[in-house]
Amino acid sequence: MTGISAFIVCKNEAASIERCLASLSWCDEIVVVDSGSTDATLEICARHNCRITHREWSGYVEQKSHALSLCTQPWIFNLDADEEVSPELRDEIRSMLERDGRGQVTEEGFEILRVVFYLGRWWRRGGWHPERRLRLARRERVTWHGEEPHEHARVRGAVGRMRGELRHYTYRDIADHVARLNAHSSVAARALHAKGVRAGLVDLLIKPKARFLKFFFLRRGYREGLPGLLVACMEGFYVFLKYFKLWELGRRG
Repeated sequence: MTGISAFIVCKNEAASIERCLASLSWCDEIVVVDSGSTDATLEICARHNCRITHREWSGYVEQKSHALSLCTQPWIFNLDADEEVSPELRDEIRSMLERDGRGQVTEEGFEILRVVFYLGRWWRRGGWHPERRLRLARRERVTWHGEEPHEHARVRGAVGRMRGELRHYTYRDIADHVARLNAHSSVAARALHAKGVRAGLVDLLIKPKARFLKFFFLRRGYREGLPGLLVACMEGFYVFLKYFKLWELGRRG
């Protein structure tokens, strides 16, 4: 079987990282890049025999690129601290590694279906579903890219798909949802401003509505009922915040 390294970037994730690490116990190594946790995160990681490195936060792309550079196995698997590998996905990845050890795998990376748990339900009918992320790849063939705070992996070569689910425990409740949207919209606005982008009337008036329509109708969020309406509204609200914060930054000069 070909070896695999899992890696996680984190800070103050004691509430969720235990579940994540337990689901990775089958990996050859777990690399954790921590940016200054003050809760029990590092103690939990130590119990799971993780390789822990401290690095001041420099953005999602740079943090994950650094974590990738610390991995030693031929395959890498990236998770967020609030994610969990389902047993089906674990077995599917292990089967792939066995076949790769026999030279039977031609793909350089795999997209994984991520399923969100929110408001007491798994989202498998619309809005956030289906959502696939490229998280599993040959170490020498993958790099990290993106615009803060939305990073993504890019693989040189063929990309396949896994059937098993990556479970994402995304927000504790509506208040946590709002708080994270506020934080992420600030990061996104600063990144756009640094690139010289300025907010225009279309950004402020049209793009939030377009985001809502995309999630509620095109991605069939209406199939989730009132929770689907909430998520579509939140998605539009995120875009609204991002561009008005960008507008505010422009006013400051």
